[in-house]
Amino acid sequence: MLREDVDAMPAHVLVTGATGCIGSALVVALVARGDSVRALALPGEDISKLESLGVEVRRGDLAASESIRGLADRIDTVYHLAGRVTDWGKRRIFYRDIYEATKNLLEESGGKVSRFVYVSSIAAFGMGRHLRGVRETDPIRKTGHPYNDAKCDAERLVREYHDLGAMKCVIVRPSNVIGPGSVWVRDPLSRMRSMPIPLIDGGRWSASFVSVESLVDGIIRAGNMDTAAGRVYHFRDDWDVTWRRYLTDLSALIGKRPGISVPFRVAWILGSFFERVLTPLGVRPPFTRLTVSAMGQDNDVDTSLAKKELGWRTLVSYEETMRSISEWVTNGCR
Repeated sequence: MLREDVDAMPAHVLVTGATGCIGSALVVALVARGDSVRALALPGEDISKLESLGVEVRRGDLAASESIRGLADRIDTVYHLAGRVTDWGKRRIFYRDIYEATKNLLEESGGKVSRFVYVSSIAAFGMGRHLRGVRETDPIRKTGHPYNDAKCDAERLVREYHDLGAMKCVIVRPSNVIGPGSVWVRDPLSRMRSMPIPLIDGGRWSASFVSVESLVDGIIRAGNMDTAAGRVYHFRDDWDVTWRRYLTDLSALIGKRPGISVPFRVAWILGSFFERVLTPLGVRPPFTRLTVSAMGQDNDVDTSLAKKELGWRTLVSYEETMRSISEWVTNGCR
């Protein structure tokens, strides 16, 4: 729930990715604060929850520009969350679902909306290096993984639109998002049921999590506070949680344990090999360079700008978040 120190003036907003873990939580928070919400859903997606909230739902595919014509009409703020969120896949698919989708939405929104909030990722900084203390002003870079590279290029496109004056844009970079149904919950649990997940470097690095609740609060602040226009913000909770602790806690929910420890360099080489061999065949690799980079590096990016300019802070504890995840698992991951 958004804290009371944010201007609660209702607005007409558009949310893409509204059926996902973060998007659905964002919609609930926006409706609660009195915003009129329009959501974009892909053909065939379940929209029953959105409809129960009184949300206006439009069907369309951001990668097909003709299907989203008029989507931003009479909209004040766009919250763009849709994209391919996974650690594997072909480059053209990542670029279609992240870069081309963002380009099409920017073109549809330009000259119509007041603010465009793009939810990117700390992955835009690239892979294979520690990110502890990295600030929003530090350069992003492409390092060869299609998810990272597509996010990097999409951010540059958003910046161009802001600089051209088409609308005020804000870029939000979450760290590893955790909560019921999030990628860092659903994917590990799915893999743990068939094989143990190895600990990279013994699981000693920070998991660098941000809870869905804290992230949604930050996204709405970015969409409503005057100071946010043209800025980039990092969101990461102030938790002291290692990957060893998290994977131990998560696997225990289904009666499992983490796997053996694998040195970072070995895991990186194996991840690269699996990607080259299995991805062209449409087979998901056991792990990838992106996963290895997330679990085998310190990704505690600096969040002082969001705290200073937006008044943002951690809203829930790690223990509270794990309890909600436990309930989600008990209820059949629904």
